[in-house]
Amino acid sequence: MEMKIISRSGAVPAYETTGAAGFDIRAWLDAPLTLKAGQRALVPTGLFFEVPEGYEAEVRARSGLAIKHGIGLVNGIGTIDSDYRGEVKVPLINWSDEDFIIHSGERIAQVVIQKVEQVDLVLADSLSDTERGNGGFGHTGV
Repeated sequence: MEMKIISRSGAVPAYETTGAAGFDIRAWLDAPLTLKAGQRALVPTGLFFEVPEGYEAEVRARSGLAIKHGIGLVNGIGTIDSDYRGEVKVPLINWSDEDFIIHSGERIAQVVIQKVEQVDLVLADSLSDTERGNGGFGHTGV
């Protein structure tokens, strides 16, 4: 499957290995950006995607940044819908107690392309029974 992109930097994102589920995307900055401890920032990438209809592009944290520096995504996983044509920006947060400097060209997130379905939502008076029922978080024990 092909996906059209525009890259202001001219660089095309790539899968780092043949088994990679996602491709890395990089910051596109005029100057280094300091993400202070506890701070959030919307980091530009200079990328624009034309996600095929019936798919989404999921923006995910990079595990190396998360474990080594405490850098993650504010919203956990971000969704780029197939009809969005604006610049891809990554909502990063610095969970650590130290400032982190982001340089232009640095890999800041990864993108996984996923098939999605839309459903017809139907109002109902009841739902079918299951063994779990309405058991919430942690209801099955440790």
